[in-house]
Amino acid sequence: MSIANNIHKIKSSLTPQVTLIAVTKTHPINKLQEVYDAGHKIFGENKVQELVDKYAVLPKDIEWHLIGHLQSNKVKYIAPFVSLIHSVDSLKLLQEIDKQAEKNNRIINCLLQIYIAKEETKFGLSFEEAEQLIHCKELEVLKNIKINGFMGMATNTKNNEQISNEFKSLKAFYDQFSNFSTFNFQLSNLSMGMSSDYQLAIEQGSTLIRVGSSIFGQRS
Repeated sequence: MSIANNIHKIKSSLTPQVTLIAVTKTHPINKLQEVYDAGHKIFGENKVQELVDKYAVLPKDIEWHLIGHLQSNKVKYIAPFVSLIHSVDSLKLLQEIDKQAEKNNRIINCLLQIYIAKEETKFGLSFEEAEQLIHCKELEVLKNIKINGFMGMATNTKNNEQISNEFKSLKAFYDQFSNFSTFNFQLSNLSMGMSSDYQLAIEQGSTLIRVGSSIFGQRS
């Protein structure tokens, strides 16, 4: 099936509250242009350099999400244009995003990445660390960021029950803060689910799914 058909098939199965993010990592510009030409304009990229390079040559009405691990020293490269950063995993990183957002006269939307998998290789805050960050005094002074949700990655396993339970744990944590609101914290997004598990994620309340191979096909 073509990229356009794949996008149409995925989107037609989604409820209105779920947004598809086309994950573009390692895919060439001509493939991304196909996604754009099919009418889809929300792209997710894992690496900062790839994101900057692709932003430079693709249409400027694309909404770019940074979904991979982000180092503080790379924030300045994406601060002028990034729409949402999914992978915030420390106060230090939030402070740098705030600083660079102020320089660009912007407010940058962020998700806190929460560690829910049974894998050492994944990044993220524990539930306890996230709760401490949300309530810490240092967060109160950040005027150029807005935390509007959480992101989590489930364990890479064939055990659907385990995956569902990991997503369920993040949704339960999200629900704890559903009525908590400050000028820079108000939840509206839950980023869970990739090509292999997005249907399970949607069942558990995901509003943002990060899909690559189901759109582009497997990488060669």
